Amino acid sequence: MANHKNVTDDDEFQTLLAGAGSKLVVVDFNATWCGPCVKMHPVFLQMAHKFPEALFLGVDVDQCRETAMQQGVTAMPTFILYRNRQKVDQLKGANPPELEEKIRKHYGKAEATDPHAAGPGGMADIFPYIELKGCECLNESDATPFRAFIERKSAMISDCDEQLIMVYGFSQNVKLQALKIKAPADNGPKTLRLFINQPKTLDFDAATGMNSIQDIELTEQDLTGESVVELRFVKFQSVSNLHIFVKDNQTGSETTEIESFTIYGMPVSTTNMQEFKRIAGEKGESH
Repeated sequence: MANHKNVTDDDEFQTLLAGAGSKLVVVDFNATWCGPCVKMHPVFLQMAHKFPEALFLGVDVDQCRETAMQQGVTAMPTFILYRNRQKVDQLKGANPPELEEKIRKHYGKAEATDPHAAGPGGMADIFPYIELKGCECLNESDATPFRAFIERKSAMISDCDEQLIMVYGFSQNVKLQALKIKAPADNGPKTLRLFINQPKTLDFDAATGMNSIQDIELTEQDLTGESVVELRFVKFQSVSNLHIFVKDNQTGSETTEIESFTIYGMPVSTTNMQEFKRIAGEKGESH
């Protein structure tokens, strides 16, 4: 299920919570030895199906002890609702009607100003499917590590020159449709070369010489954080990893800076093409 995930460690919980932005996050703190927890699990999955715009996380307190302690969990099951990383409600015990009532109370109140809250054309930010262990960046500045950039805690700035190679690995295959990029008009990225499903991380020579899946020339307007940069959707149907080669920047500055980089799409396993909506352009448009 696209909007449900079982969390396996404390770092993953923080990453998913941060990535949800203003989307409602419903967390089930449970334990395998807890009878009421086991009974509530199918109910929790039903709630995830009923409220598709919320993110539902299952947290095993034995696997994520630090998270359980930080969140004040003292009994199982405990359900905590978050928005913008802040607790908005809580329920202790196995009470399906009350849980649904609390979800309904807070569902659909995401801030429209949050650029990550909803994707263009019905697509979603694929942040929850990014596998941090499979991510890497070449030529990143020590002051702006790639993990912090992915978690939206800092910008990304190149080190020795203007070029960057950013590698995104995914926890399951995804379909990709669009990008949104926020960067300075002077040293923001200009030419992007995209590669998918590479067996190993590309170096700069390979990224320069190989045939890419798509090349993109960005304008200043594309760097506002609001403009949609469409991908050739048919080329990104089953992506396990995405290599983004930033070849140059807008003005030839010594370093390139990116404030935020959002990728929109959907997991392959839940794609329903009857519900697919285009972001822009007309049917039959050539690329």
